[in-house]
Amino acid sequence: MDRVLIFDTTLRDGEQSPGFSMNAKEKLEMAKQLAALKVDIIEAGFPISSPGDLEGVRQIAREVRGPVVAALARANRADIDAAWAGVREAARPRIHTFIATSEIHMKHKLRLTPNEVLEAAGEAVAYARQFCADVEFSAEDATRSDPEFLFRVLEVAIAAGATTVNVPDTVGYTTPEEFTALIRAIHSRVPNIAQAAISVHCHNDLGLAVANSLAGVAAGARQIEATINGIGERAGNASLEEVVMAAHTRRNIYAFETGIDTTQIYAASRLLGTITGVRVQPNKAIVGANAFAHEAGIHQDGVLKNPLTYEIMKPETIGLPENQLVLGKHSGRHAFRARLNALGYDLPKEALDQAFVRFKELADRKKTIGDSDLEALVGEEITKSQEFYRLEAMQVTCGFPATPKASVTLRGPDGQTQHAESAGDGPVDAAYQAIGQIVGKANQLTDFSIHAVTPGRDALGRVTVRVQNGGCEATGHGADTDIIVASAKAYVNALNKLMAASG
Repeated sequence: MDRVLIFDTTLRDGEQSPGFSMNAKEKLEMAKQLAALKVDIIEAGFPISSPGDLEGVRQIAREVRGPVVAALARANRADIDAAWAGVREAARPRIHTFIATSEIHMKHKLRLTPNEVLEAAGEAVAYARQFCADVEFSAEDATRSDPEFLFRVLEVAIAAGATTVNVPDTVGYTTPEEFTALIRAIHSRVPNIAQAAISVHCHNDLGLAVANSLAGVAAGARQIEATINGIGERAGNASLEEVVMAAHTRRNIYAFETGIDTTQIYAASRLLGTITGVRVQPNKAIVGANAFAHEAGIHQDGVLKNPLTYEIMKPETIGLPENQLVLGKHSGRHAFRARLNALGYDLPKEALDQAFVRFKELADRKKTIGDSDLEALVGEEITKSQEFYRLEAMQVTCGFPATPKASVTLRGPDGQTQHAESAGDGPVDAAYQAIGQIVGKANQLTDFSIHAVTPGRDALGRVTVRVQNGGCEATGHGADTDIIVASAKAYVNALNKLMAASG
């Protein structure tokens, strides 16, 4: 069977979409899981975009081994210099440079003539090859480009040294039939195409990203660019787990194989949700909560007699835990660590120790602790930033018709505690007003969400917030059986990230 490379862009295309931003520490944790998943290439970021993104790429290049580590760059020297600065310490570095080739992009965005785009593409690839033998070139908006011009651009890029040429459906416009014809035409019309691999990068605006990616491979592409949970700009990218499991399940149709360890899919999906605070919808293919759930009586009866009646995949194939081990206050450190490992989490000793302390605190308040509770606890460790401020104590009063009030105590950067009281529209608003008085910065709350991690009155509440200060935005997370405390933790977590980002 032919081998198809899986290029994961969760940390670049996925991370740059609203609600999915990650700091350097979080990106590194995700990259380690992508390495465990055995993706072939990790696109770690777009280094020219910010110092934080450059540092995130550098950390991944230094610490993650196995996959190729790629960085994105526009077709200019400054971008390529930044990309190389990001990946130069990688064992297997790649520079990924791109320029738009459709008439609408060249005319209205780039304001360049086709000849100028041709020249820029060749010069960018040649310049990148001075640093790195592995260079990928992307023709942005390829599926809306004039095919004859697209063929010329790809030929020029390959002649300049591109080892992979990417054909992006940047706005999710094409159909499987059109995409098949385009990839086949590239094979027949680009004279030097045998010197490079063809990659496909499909967006999901019409819900066709996975179908188009598979069609591209059937037509001869040998690299698929995708993201965990299908995250990405607008409606997202091709979902990595859907592409991989389609090929795995329907080997009689898709005559190719990947190097993916499918048993790491579930862990990768859950880790991304933990880091970003964005959960997949229950009916999401492969990794949704309902993907292997059966409620209809006739379905339940069939599955009990033979799982193949209604399940085309085995849950264990994607690493779904076979049982829900329940922990409690008498559970020890070994059981705690073993269950985290079964869920795909491998925390360093210090983070594991802190998570275990919070597990014991939670066990005193909650009779039984399941996998979702553990993931919420681990999420606080993974997303923890440098602690400029720590929530030490808080008390709120609220009711009807009383005015909600909050009293908050934070431990500051100097180790001293600071106290403030405030009223607000509700208990959360009052708490945030009090925290704002202590921190002394005008921050804008742009998003707030809360969900119960498990059913029941003693459920752990997980709060995710986005906070903006000037042009900088950060996502914060907090979990507690008291949702007001969880809200305060999330807000302080976001403020700490903002302060770390501002230096």
